[in-house]
Amino acid sequence: MPKLAMLNQQGESIGSLNLKDEVFAVENNNQVIYDVIKQQRAAMRQGTAMTKNRTAVRGGGRKPYRQKGTGHARQGSIRAPQYTGGGVVFGPTPRDYSYKVNRKVRRLALKIVLSEKLRGENLIAVESIILASHKTKDMVTVLENLRVEGKIIVVLGEDSDMTSIASRNLPNVQTILYNHISVYDIMNANKLVFTKDALEKIEEALS
Repeated sequence: MPKLAMLNQQGESIGSLNLKDEVFAVENNNQVIYDVIKQQRAAMRQGTAMTKNRTAVRGGGRKPYRQKGTGHARQGSIRAPQYTGGGVVFGPTPRDYSYKVNRKVRRLALKIVLSEKLRGENLIAVESIILASHKTKDMVTVLENLRVEGKIIVVLGEDSDMTSIASRNLPNVQTILYNHISVYDIMNANKLVFTKDALEKIEEALS
């Protein structure tokens, strides 16, 4: 059963937490992580790329010249693909790139990346984050006390406008609820800062 030191806002150790093996001691599997991140990245795509085919291009309703007797190849429209200004053949059209990955695979990938962050000592537990105001400098002070730097995700057990507002001007800090974390976000972060209640809730959700 993995253990994690519990800190307060001042960065002082106030005890330790026993974490569940089925959530924070899962063996690595690169294929599972790859499949889930690929699916999440595909779902992020806007899918708005578009070109006009020969039916969508303006003009070309009249046959450019008669069928026979000109010496040229027969043509039906000046908006055919071989003409300048003509339609595009097999060009992209708006589409939805998202697809489904099984729920069990998604949950397993989340457990794997959380376990990897813990093994790499990049997961930090704090008893709670209570700020005196919504000023950015208050959040900066907490992060400095916890000695975290780089890309940071602060995971909360319940919504806190004070914490969210205080951190939104920090370009390298993302504050989210425990049920909104994703495999891609965790892999893209250098440090994860969990509040105690967020850890308890995510263990309950993934067990």
